[in-house]
Amino acid sequence: QVQLVESGGGLVQPGGSLRLSCAVSGIINSINYMGWYRQAPGKERELVANIIISGGSTNYADSVKGRFTISRDNAKNTVYLQMNSLKPEDTAVYYCKVVRYAINYWGKGTLVTVSS
Repeated sequence: QVQLVESGGGLVQPGGSLRLSCAVSGIINSINYMGWYRQAPGKERELVANIIISGGSTNYADSVKGRFTISRDNAKNTVYLQMNSLKPEDTAVYYCKVVRYAINYWGKGTLVTVSS
């Protein structure tokens, strides 16, 4: 089993920054995908950013390109999402997801609220 715990959410003013963390534990060998998703009230969950472990390529939603950066620390088994220039439309619950042997594992999410 794989366990994911997100942290770092909170209330931030427009234009501000936050860094989300996702600590991964359990049987973590052979994880081949790590990603951040978000779900705003009344909307479907959507991909924000991901990393393909083999090769290290990253991918971003158009709405966050140039503002958000996904990264990982192998030693700490943690994936991060640095969010800059936050906008009210970034308000959502942010979820971490990893894939191991084609099985999706999700965290419980962390709430990000962008408001003045």
